Amino acid sequence: MTDLTTDAHHLLARSHDAFLFDMDGTLINSIAVVERVWREWAVAHGLDVEEFMRRLHGVRAIDVIRREEIAGMDVEEEAQIILDKELDDTDGIVEIAGAVDFVNALPADRWAIVTSAPRELAVKRMAAAGIPTPGVMICGEDVANGKPDPEGYRAAAERLGFAPERCVVFEDAPAGIQAAQTLGAGVVVITATHDMPVEGNEFDTVDYLGLSASVTPSGDLRLNRR
Repeated sequence: MTDLTTDAHHLLARSHDAFLFDMDGTLINSIAVVERVWREWAVAHGLDVEEFMRRLHGVRAIDVIRREEIAGMDVEEEAQIILDKELDDTDGIVEIAGAVDFVNALPADRWAIVTSAPRELAVKRMAAAGIPTPGVMICGEDVANGKPDPEGYRAAAERLGFAPERCVVFEDAPAGIQAAQTLGAGVVVITATHDMPVEGNEFDTVDYLGLSASVTPSGDLRLNRR
């Protein structure tokens, strides 16, 4: 973990109502699958592969494809092709170190997952990595607007019954970080799979091995550094 920033001190110093987690790159490491499927797609469509991969993460597949504006492409059909390939490939999917223990220590009604992945894919990947399914999970098909729009994180906070600014969002990608910041939520950036350059003063950590969560006597959450 890096030296503590101002935001890190702030997050550690106060209590929180709920923790909201992205999935890919934040709770699970699925980078091997993502690289295999999307690199193949980028090559097939003549894209600059390395540049494409840098702007891929944290966004719904349908939004990734639409953004490329490939002439004559049926965006929905292409997104389904990508989904089918990802559903067939779970090889190498594992938890981000310490993630399972971290979420298992949280009260069931105090955490949620907000992912750009479709629900079917999210459930399959979480099972492969041993991540438990929370009571609240907002997936790609549950929102009209994907990240960086804050709709998903706002919906998760509302379903848990808390104000977004009283939540902490765990993210790995710029699109999700932007969504959380728009809502005024605290942000912890997980850098295990790709150390994205992040503007600002965010609290970043490679994984969960240096973190723990505790519950105060009043039932609030505290984020602790081991």
